[in-house]
Amino acid sequence: MKPLQVGLLGFGIVGRGTWEVLRRNAEEITRRAGRPIRIAAIATRSPERARDALAGANSVRLTADASAVVRDSDIDIVCELIGGIEPARSLILEALALGKHVVTANKALLAQHGTEIFAAAHARGVMVAFEAAVAGGVPIIKALREGLTANRIEWIAGIINGTSNFILSRMRETGASFETVLAEAQVLGFAESDPTYDVEGIDAAHKLAIMSAIAFGVPMRFDKAYAEGITRLTKEDLRYAEELGYRIKLLAITRRARNGIELRVHPTLIPAKRLIANVEGAMNAVLVKGDAVGSTLYYGAGAGAEPTASAVIADLVDVTRMHTADPEHRVPHLAFQPDQLTDLPFLPMGDVETSYYLRMRVDDRPGVLADITRILADREISIDAMIQKEPSEGEDQTDIILLTHKSVERSVDDAISRIEALPTVRGKVVRIRLEDLG
Repeated sequence: MKPLQVGLLGFGIVGRGTWEVLRRNAEEITRRAGRPIRIAAIATRSPERARDALAGANSVRLTADASAVVRDSDIDIVCELIGGIEPARSLILEALALGKHVVTANKALLAQHGTEIFAAAHARGVMVAFEAAVAGGVPIIKALREGLTANRIEWIAGIINGTSNFILSRMRETGASFETVLAEAQVLGFAESDPTYDVEGIDAAHKLAIMSAIAFGVPMRFDKAYAEGITRLTKEDLRYAEELGYRIKLLAITRRARNGIELRVHPTLIPAKRLIANVEGAMNAVLVKGDAVGSTLYYGAGAGAEPTASAVIADLVDVTRMHTADPEHRVPHLAFQPDQLTDLPFLPMGDVETSYYLRMRVDDRPGVLADITRILADREISIDAMIQKEPSEGEDQTDIILLTHKSVERSVDDAISRIEALPTVRGKVVRIRLEDLG
């Protein structure tokens, strides 16, 4: 049977991984897809250098013109691995307009322009596959779109940025500062020279917006996501969390609440007994709660050449299998039929209800704790656990650490501002959210 012809846009780490895995496992992939899948053309900024990586595969056309690959009439599937917004968005829309299927690993593009892209694909009756856009080699998109389709998804909580998880793991293991471990992560290749998207939670928010849309049948709304990173976390807070039986992770959470949908990324205390709290290093994990199946956990490598290539090629196989199928009988891009998406509101952080870790530096004298607990009680914030540290020798200040029961965030914000105004409280109150995930 004639191979399905793929045009590869981008030949970086993931592009080369895709080429290598597709070449190495060609026979197995063909048996699963029902016909061969062949990379026929590659667009890359350095065609001459790419030729060396192709191991003598001279039949592959190399070019610096990505649009020429998209327009090539022999190409059946366009595989976009360039990243970023432009020119990736324009190239994908051009491919869809020409009636070509698209495979992409571009989470930022889908989070910000997914609604436009999926509408264009639906209008032309072609597919956009994007398993590699979230959690690398972990097949979480397929699980949400297909495996859990009988369920009403209640919430998703994920460790979906390997860089931040590596940093937090090393800070906990070594007691080193954020700055020290970030420098180590950059040397080891776990962090970019500019790590902003990773350590500020933006990368995780892109991925979460995609999962939320699939889970709840809503449009992509990255603009509604709250993102808070790990740059202000200290080794002291990681140590205190351990004493209380928790681990701190950068957690991405989307939840179906009473008044709408939560969409948030931030450092979070998780009970150490939870499996997801024990995900270490650069690994990813996603916990999904469905009404019928209960909690299911998906774990694996969230980045890297071959783990991500695994997801890219899985999409290529899916597109190959469904290439000639009636568009109305394919799995919808966002799991729900396009005309069945709902415009549920997304909750602002002030309306979110969760538990909290509060750490404050206070004068070591009578009445301080009573003043703090009175402020909390006035706002109906109840205390679940408390540690009051002994002051160091010769010091007249100490740390108080409180864990609260579930409270509305705006009430906690108000309480923090009142506590910080007390003459016996020194500096700012550290606030970290807490999720039981039970």
